[in-house]
Amino acid sequence: MTIEFNCPKCGALIAFDSKHAGRRARCLTCGQKFLIPAESFKKPEKIAPEPEQPPEPVPGFYRAVFVSNVKLFVDPRNATTLVFIAAVVCFRFFLAQACCLNYVADFLIWGWLFGFYLNVIYQTAFDEDTLPEIYLGTSVTFLWCVIAPLLTFGLTLAFVELPFFIALWLFQDSGITLTNFGSSVGPAYLLLQFFFVLGLFAFPAAILTTAVGKDIALLRPDYLLIPVAHAFAPYVTCVVLLAAACFLQTQAAQYTGAGPITTTLHLALNLLVQVVAIFAMRAIGLLYRHYACYFKW
Repeated sequence: MTIEFNCPKCGALIAFDSKHAGRRARCLTCGQKFLIPAESFKKPEKIAPEPEQPPEPVPGFYRAVFVSNVKLFVDPRNATTLVFIAAVVCFRFFLAQACCLNYVADFLIWGWLFGFYLNVIYQTAFDEDTLPEIYLGTSVTFLWCVIAPLLTFGLTLAFVELPFFIALWLFQDSGITLTNFGSSVGPAYLLLQFFFVLGLFAFPAAILTTAVGKDIALLRPDYLLIPVAHAFAPYVTCVVLLAAACFLQTQAAQYTGAGPITTTLHLALNLLVQVVAIFAMRAIGLLYRHYACYFKW
């Protein structure tokens, strides 16, 4: 015998064999779950939907950062990208003594590298385990590929340092400037130093937001602080790697015409900067991949 009845939600006509009475079923029209009634055209009892389980972090962040990232440097698919980056670093290194051209080279190379870093973060966040392909574009598009990343990094850094700049403006009558705020001790100096370091600490979360979200309007305090609070240790890992890359860069001298051993060591340090920078950018992207459940955007 067939039992006929209407869906308790959308009213669609449903038919089941009487042997299924009392069992759970689902309307194929609207998806509503219910108990099959024992009689025809009796209103079936709705089954409340089960609460969705909140998404959880994906395990394996540290392994991905410190083990899987090493594999990038021996993956044949990344050979062209790595050789190109090495060539760019060498070009900048040996052009350091060229009058005027070294400034142009710095502008073009760092602009392109910043764009490369943004692509590393973006591809890593969306499960790409290879380095971005090299893209130079035409003469006009290449210039934009240099300027846009510089603007992105600059505006992102300016945003996270906004409290510092406001405090610096408030203390300008005290003789504190951008050049001396870190060289003295006192309540005002310590406050400025705190805001400055806090901005640097927030930078990885901010650059992740602009690289993946593609919208500087997403740089809201709650969007930045919630992931940091929930994944604090992994986030500190990103901060440490990025700080290490920046520190090495400050120690990396360019070509000075010194002996071959000194020149080789200086060049090796410049190449090491890019290795650590790739680790840092990959770590930032992996932070989103493994802890996306904490990112409200």
